[in-house]
Amino acid sequence: MNMQSEDINELADALSKAQGAIEGAVKDATNPFHKSQYADLHSVIKCAKEPLANNALSVVQQCQVIDGQTCLVTMLMHKSGQWVKSVMPLILVKQDPQSVGAALSYYRRYSYSALI
Repeated sequence: MNMQSEDINELADALSKAQGAIEGAVKDATNPFHKSQYADLHSVIKCAKEPLANNALSVVQQCQVIDGQTCLVTMLMHKSGQWVKSVMPLILVKQDPQSVGAALSYYRRYSYSALI
């Protein structure tokens, strides 16, 4: 499985510039189990949205079934057509819509953060 386009020089340059402008996400959510604060998915996307857009970068996240396993695929793309992606198998504690939604939000937040 290809994890990046053949060349990523333009993407790497743009990502470097975007990372220089990205400030930390605001820890605006509370985990009652651990009694700690964390940056939710919205905060993570919000802090990176403008720096990414200003450098012709975008992020797409989608679910795909790969080798029988449901995975979250996160792709960082540049206007040049260059891209990199990560693939994270979804591990669910329960097979109900609430668990799927919670797992997707969690995996999206971490995959998004890791890729940018």
